[in-house]
Amino acid sequence: MNASYEPIRIVNWQAAILLWFQNKADILEEHSYQVRSAMESFPLPAVLRLKRYVKPWANGEARFSRDNVFLRDDYICQYCYKPFPTSQLTLDHVLPYSRGGKKNWTNIVTACKCCNHKKANKTPREAGMPLLKEPVPLNQRASQPINKRNKDQLPDIWKPYIFI
Repeated sequence: MNASYEPIRIVNWQAAILLWFQNKADILEEHSYQVRSAMESFPLPAVLRLKRYVKPWANGEARFSRDNVFLRDDYICQYCYKPFPTSQLTLDHVLPYSRGGKKNWTNIVTACKCCNHKKANKTPREAGMPLLKEPVPLNQRASQPINKRNKDQLPDIWKPYIFI
């Protein structure tokens, strides 16, 4: 959570412990189990609050990342239109990298491994594989890990801090 108690993102337990050790965040809630080192044990953070306010992106565009591309494309292969778990998804350059394609929101889409291999070093038109939808930047609001679609799947320990 931001210093203003606004949910920012979900981080793994290693990042949470690091933020706490660096004195950048306070632990608001802990899990019932501990993380152990050779000499000590520490509470496993469940909810962290940053000590300093982090300013949201000014242009409203989410950070370009693998997870955010999957989120934008709804975990659906943009070539065969089927949903897949993240372990079976890849990122594909619409205009191949070897042909000058950039790594950005408008040139990267979610593809299953099979479709990515089939498309190879071609454009969707050349491969005869039309895209499900045109790739566009993800809105920062849409990239929030906690939203109306998944609010029922959140751990109970988070619920007092989330207002959706």
